[in-house]
Amino acid sequence: MAETPVKWLFLILISYLALSVAVSANSIPSFKKTYIVHMDKSAMPVSFSDHLQWYSSKIKSVLISKPEKEGGDDGEDRIIYSYQNAFHGMAAQLSEEEAEKLEKEDGVVALFPETKYELHTTRSPMFLGLEPRVSTSVWSENVADHDVVVGVLDTGIWPESSSFNDTGMTPVPAHWKGTCETGRAFQKQHCNKKIVGARVFYRGYEAASGKINQQNEYKSPRDQDGHGTHTSATVAGTPVHGANLLGYADGTARGMSPGARIAAYKVCWTGGCFSSDIMSAIDTAVDDGVHVLSISLGGGVSSYYRDSLAIATFGAMEMGVFVSCSAGNGGPDPVSLTNVSPWITTVGASTMDRDFPATIKLGSGKTSTGVSLYKGRRSLLANKQYPLVYMGSNSSSPDPSSLCLEGTLDRRVVAGKIVICDRGISPRVQKGQVVKDAGGVGMILSNTAANGEELVADCHLVPAVAVGETAGKALKHYASTSTKATASLAFLGTKVGIRPSPVVAAFSSRGPNVLTLEILKPDVVAPGVNILAAWTGNLGPSSLPTDHRKVNFNILSGTSMSCPHVSGIAALLKARHPEWSPAAIKSALMTTAYIHDNTHNPLTDASADAPSDPYSHGAGHINPSRALDPGLIYDIEPRDYFEFLCTQNLSPTQLKVFGKNTDRSCQNTLASPGDLNYPAISLVFPENESISTLTVHRTVTNVGPPVSKYRAVVSPFEGAAVKVEPQTLSFTSERQKLSYKITFTTLTRPTAPEFGGLIWHDGVHRVRSPIVMTWLPPTTVCSKGVHQYHPFSI
Repeated sequence: MAETPVKWLFLILISYLALSVAVSANSIPSFKKTYIVHMDKSAMPVSFSDHLQWYSSKIKSVLISKPEKEGGDDGEDRIIYSYQNAFHGMAAQLSEEEAEKLEKEDGVVALFPETKYELHTTRSPMFLGLEPRVSTSVWSENVADHDVVVGVLDTGIWPESSSFNDTGMTPVPAHWKGTCETGRAFQKQHCNKKIVGARVFYRGYEAASGKINQQNEYKSPRDQDGHGTHTSATVAGTPVHGANLLGYADGTARGMSPGARIAAYKVCWTGGCFSSDIMSAIDTAVDDGVHVLSISLGGGVSSYYRDSLAIATFGAMEMGVFVSCSAGNGGPDPVSLTNVSPWITTVGASTMDRDFPATIKLGSGKTSTGVSLYKGRRSLLANKQYPLVYMGSNSSSPDPSSLCLEGTLDRRVVAGKIVICDRGISPRVQKGQVVKDAGGVGMILSNTAANGEELVADCHLVPAVAVGETAGKALKHYASTSTKATASLAFLGTKVGIRPSPVVAAFSSRGPNVLTLEILKPDVVAPGVNILAAWTGNLGPSSLPTDHRKVNFNILSGTSMSCPHVSGIAALLKARHPEWSPAAIKSALMTTAYIHDNTHNPLTDASADAPSDPYSHGAGHINPSRALDPGLIYDIEPRDYFEFLCTQNLSPTQLKVFGKNTDRSCQNTLASPGDLNYPAISLVFPENESISTLTVHRTVTNVGPPVSKYRAVVSPFEGAAVKVEPQTLSFTSERQKLSYKITFTTLTRPTAPEFGGLIWHDGVHRVRSPIVMTWLPPTTVCSKGVHQYHPFSI
């Protein structure tokens, strides 16, 4: 990063405050709102027989409005959820005045308003080295992955998809306590040995938005949207031969852990996803017995203790559940990350080596290349030149017409022509529909500076080609300056291995972690661009209401797609190493990740066509085969995560939302947040130049050969001298733990963060930790705004 420290910090503050304002504006207005109420379980008086009775009494004591029905227990009527497993508390409908009174009651730890969440593969298994072609394949061993259950919090599931066929699977494991809830178009028989559970959570949604219209939406686990089916199949889909989208990406589609089970928790509806529903789903999933949670949604960050998802997943982690979440699609802007808690594995998105090329031939004789998933009369626009038009001013700032927003195109101008549209504001496929409605025969979708050269393919209803920013500028200049500008479009199908990969997607959200600079985020990147997986039978591949095509598979992009890749690999690791903690699994994924592409060059950033850095790719790109045998792991106990929170200037009351265990109090075992035993090392030098030396401590656990010796190698830094003590770690037994410290001494105080790495190697294993050094005062911005969450596909 090239900004000076002052500019860099200012950018963090402005980005964060803008997010807080935008998120606060989306709080839910009503006389009665839903509030999440965290309770101290140990404070329940002995006079109450259960917690729900106690909660009801608390609510009843603060009610101001009259009972809604004569003789009704209006205290209990106000409670829409009771949480007992991952954390303790309830979701209840209250007026603001009632909420203020309740917050002061004994036993109430914290109270937050309901927050609204909006929703954020045939090639990826082979690309990740999972394809069972050789004896070294991850899938070649008979591991007990059939005992692993992955809970997917999303829009539900389409059970008829062949990706959820359970032929040949063993009986459902005895430990599983989940169930198959019924509803419109979803019956008990829709669950099987693959889909072992399906539940719905809508009370928070209905409290805010009114009753679900069951004529227009499935009030059942059935997936109307397609997002949940796609993510579930990516996690653990059964192999399906001949999978494709209208002929594109043809091959065998399979999930990352094809033998694992799926439990679908439907928390997202047409009007969004609400925190009370999501928290109830996590609470229920923990009790059901899931091993992994895959959550492809997230939202604004104001603090750990106000983040409902952070609180709920902390409880899940305490129960041994690995949690994978999307990083978000806010890139390439810095400080755009969500789900930054260290107990969550935060996943960014990258490309694969598969492409869907298309060409644009201009009347001038020049040719440009792009991508497309258009399926129709492909030769229609390839054999003839059509007039080319751009409705914008060719300036650096797109306008409504250049963005092809609804109602902005003049039929008299665009009918019979190929229209150039700028990317942004509205969905990409919707721009194609606008062009089609205005009489256009085709579209060229041009990236702007926000997207750079990243190419995302779409299944348009009109012949369309997406191009990068550079090609887009040239095409717009040609269309704007030539009186007889023409073009033809040609679609070339599917190509593999035609470009360097992986590349960090431009849309993938970036660090640093605004809450704690010492915790590097994202953790890793995984395939998230042009991912093929199962699809709902309810929508066409573009998801437009005018799209009546029916497909069994669809191609989507977003960190929503990268998250389930990591969730599935985590399921494989859990099957191979059932004794591993969530932190151990995360460590294995991070320390074995790679930071070079298939041409042996450093990973690049699609937004800038330049090398990416740990704020973009975290520890690097996941490498499943190496993660199964990482050599060493950095383990973290729930108690350690709580001690990390103790370094975050939280009050005792704020810390209590993470203190499900009543004996939780700060022992101050961490000198700084940088001392958390995290697989990445990030440290911050304060502006006070008298503090020129910082030391952090780490402990590694041997999970490789009992007798082994590891030596440390550290990359050189311009700004600091680095010393590792000891430089050699000699293990004599399995699961043995050894500690080291790493000291950084400032030499030049660079004006931007500096990146590098530490590798422990024994001749077989390479255990790499990324290192980030920042010469800035650690800054945490607090806000009382709420979070807006959304599913991360674009």
